[in-house]
Amino acid sequence: MSSQTFRSQDAPSPDEIEIRALYRGWLDSWNKRSAKDMASLCADDGNVVGFDGSTMNGRAEIESNLRQIFADHLTAPYVGKVRDVRFLTPEVAVLRGVAGMVPPGQSDLNPAVNTIQTLVAAKRDGRWSIALFQNTPAQFHGRPELVQQMTEELRQLLE
Repeated sequence: MSSQTFRSQDAPSPDEIEIRALYRGWLDSWNKRSAKDMASLCADDGNVVGFDGSTMNGRAEIESNLRQIFADHLTAPYVGKVRDVRFLTPEVAVLRGVAGMVPPGQSDLNPAVNTIQTLVAAKRDGRWSIALFQNTPAQFHGRPELVQQMTEELRQLLE
């Protein structure tokens, strides 16, 4: 394991702290339903792959599409957790997270929309931004115990 690779027993570097904050900012901005704040976290040429597979390319399109999602849908807030951060180079890192959603008016997660989230962060001009954010449904076909396991892990964040 190289010294640039994240290990949970290591104290996080300042860059790792910034990348984790970038992810937290993304989730918090979604929860506030702020397309502008979400887009501001992305690189000018950033990409987003949504839960349904739709793609958004470039900061302006990301903001526009998210604004439309928030206008047309009552979105559920995220509850998320970082699984790990790994540096590919000193200026590129991959954050892997898991997230669930609590439907509006409810107090528990909806396991049907649990997701595996991947954030690729790039450092340009001394600033970390999202180069790619991808949501992948965590359906674990044929393995309901994994859905339950992830849901229980995320429920701990609700307490």
